[in-house]
Amino acid sequence: MFDVLVYLYENYWRPDACPDHRQLKRKLSAVGFESEEIQQALRWLDGLAHSAEGAVGKQRKGSVRVYSELERQRLGLDSISFISFLESAGVLPPAMREMVIDRASAAGESPLSLDDLKVIVLMVFWSLGEEPDALILDELFVAPEDRVIH
Repeated sequence: MFDVLVYLYENYWRPDACPDHRQLKRKLSAVGFESEEIQQALRWLDGLAHSAEGAVGKQRKGSVRVYSELERQRLGLDSISFISFLESAGVLPPAMREMVIDRASAAGESPLSLDDLKVIVLMVFWSLGEEPDALILDELFVAPEDRVIH
């Protein structure tokens, strides 16, 4: 599923640039994605669209997030730490944080890998038509061991 999401992020500059599901399924299949992976990604994207409609404006800036035991198990310590890092850097407001947590929980993996969480964060920005700043994009795309220290 995550490979399909990355493909969509790289090839469609925003969600409304994507074709309808039927046509998108054909395009993704032609590129080489498996039918089950495509279906799973499209269901996940439908949930993202629904989450985007409901999350915006629900929480105030400065709110504190307490994770339930189930969320801690599903997300894992690395993912929760990364979400906290993005919040403290001022790039992940509470409404977007909740979207990330919702979509991470819907991914079905437990605990979620940090790389998969980063894809989810990118997709949340993408779904809202926002581009993270360059430093955050670097954090999301470049593995720490591949960074060049100046």
